[in-house]
Amino acid sequence: MISTSAAWLALFVFAGAMTYAGIRDVVTMTISNRLVVSLVIAFALLAPAAGLDLATVTSSVLVASAVLACTFVLFAAGWIGGGDAKLLPVAVLWLGADLALPFILYTSVIGAALTVGLLQLRRVPLPLVLKKNAWAKRLLDRETGIPYGAAMAPAALLLLPESHWCSALL
Repeated sequence: MISTSAAWLALFVFAGAMTYAGIRDVVTMTISNRLVVSLVIAFALLAPAAGLDLATVTSSVLVASAVLACTFVLFAAGWIGGGDAKLLPVAVLWLGADLALPFILYTSVIGAALTVGLLQLRRVPLPLVLKKNAWAKRLLDRETGIPYGAAMAPAALLLLPESHWCSALL
């Protein structure tokens, strides 16, 4: 009973946190350190409670650690933001080693579409109704980066049904 309840809780926690991160990144262009740390702690608590075996947890941690090393290199080069550099490996931790590459691919494709769309929107004058919204002005400013949390969230949600969390429910 505890493993099924923990797996359901994990699904809701991860889906909710990723959705929140994606929306917050669009609105504020930041991904909270508290959110990332909370996800790591929740994983550490829920993985054993949901009945994930040691091999699954270990492979998830190892692959997420490798992704973290890569994202920090990308961050140091100025290619991605710090929040993105932390959220991507945490999402890999939750989704598992088997879904790491599909997650990165989905994030890249969704992120490319987001980037093209925002670059196109940034070429036209900001509508009057949006000029009053600080978040819209920031998002559509040509000097602002791309909120990749908004690409990671749907990528994670698309792959969540294939994750070990759903396997724990069977």
